[in-house]
Amino acid sequence: MSMNKLSLIVAALMLSSCAAVAQDQTPEQGKVIKHTAIQATSAASGKEMYDSYCAVCHGTDGKGNGPAASALKTMPTDLTALSKNNGGKYPSLKVSAAIRGDANVPAHGTKDMPVWGSLFRGMSQGHESEVQQRIANLTKYVESLQTK
Repeated sequence: MSMNKLSLIVAALMLSSCAAVAQDQTPEQGKVIKHTAIQATSAASGKEMYDSYCAVCHGTDGKGNGPAASALKTMPTDLTALSKNNGGKYPSLKVSAAIRGDANVPAHGTKDMPVWGSLFRGMSQGHESEVQQRIANLTKYVESLQTK
């Protein structure tokens, strides 16, 4: 995939006002950052939120192989192995903390990755119950990606 095509995919999918998007980049030029506005999705659909906000980096299959993954400083986590890497138990609290921005996840909270909790708060116009619904449904969807 060419860098121009990757740039278009990344620009289309990174939907956060504070998300950094890799544009045309060559070793000589370095990264050019473009900010885009977040697009609202249904708070009821973890899959829709995942596809809109997470798949660009983590991949539609959750394995960390999204179209923007190679342009990031820190490779995205393979979300399908969270349970396996946690003794066979899905770490729901850790996942929701990472989404909220409470966990220290190097790729979440830098200028390169959005902290979805704060963005969900802005999107929900202060309705904390909607923010919690978004985080719970997104966390539950990530659980459905776990390898058996």
